[in-house]
Amino acid sequence: MTKRLEIMSGVLMALSLVAHPATAAPAPPLTEVKVLKVESPGCGFETIDKGQAQTRCNHAGPNIRIYVLEVGYGRSQPHVALDGFEVDGTRTPVCAYDNGNLTDCSQRTKVVGNLYIFNLAGKQEGTFTFSNTSINAPGNTMSTQLYIK
Repeated sequence: MTKRLEIMSGVLMALSLVAHPATAAPAPPLTEVKVLKVESPGCGFETIDKGQAQTRCNHAGPNIRIYVLEVGYGRSQPHVALDGFEVDGTRTPVCAYDNGNLTDCSQRTKVVGNLYIFNLAGKQEGTFTFSNTSINAPGNTMSTQLYIK
């Protein structure tokens, strides 16, 4: 009888663990992707304005970097290219304070997206494209492009 009580107690404990699933807020879908800046030794940092189709400065030369902001949660491998050739980069989470201002995630704040930094690694000019798809509903794909001169 004691053995049977131990088994029943174990089963009830296991069921209680299963019956209370952890809940978390759903990840927000992608709402925006945009090129923030282009950096090069010859031009320094150029801020890219909304709707700007090409860089104002001639960034041609080595060590060009492109900074892209992704708001929401996209897949871990976006499609990134310069004239169809893949471009490598890094991804860093971007957080928001309660007032909505974006910042790095060094403090305990809410992750709202990612900042990507792409190095053109010797490629000099052409059309830079970035696209990604939300990891959750509605599964939308967002993209941006900029001609780098």
